[in-house]
Amino acid sequence: MKKYFPLILKIIAAFIMLQTLFFKFTGAEESVNLFTKIAGNNEAFVRIGTGILELIASILLFVPKKTWLGAILTVGLMGGAIIGHLTKLGINHNNDNGLLFFSAIITFISGAFLLFFNKNYIPFIKRKF
Repeated sequence: MKKYFPLILKIIAAFIMLQTLFFKFTGAEESVNLFTKIAGNNEAFVRIGTGILELIASILLFVPKKTWLGAILTVGLMGGAIIGHLTKLGINHNNDNGLLFFSAIITFISGAFLLFFNKNYIPFIKRKF
């Protein structure tokens, strides 16, 4: 199990991030509504930009020796999503019973574990320690 735990975390994080891309890239009403609450007039730029970064993070999670970079992106993106829920959106956004919020938390935790497991590949950390 120990051998497969990082792979399971990668699959969980990538699956959660990738499943929302269709809504972000097609301008689905739910996605536009969410990002309008967060970014106002910059909704489209932030929505598409977030989608692109989530796609990049999902790919990097599966690239050996670059998993750390995907994990940093994942933690940053999901940290932003969590803060957005706590400050502007609320935990229960559009009566989803907290699904988006808790998905962000699960993805954040997965990314944090992956970052820890891959800390030896981080160039600026490796040199100092």
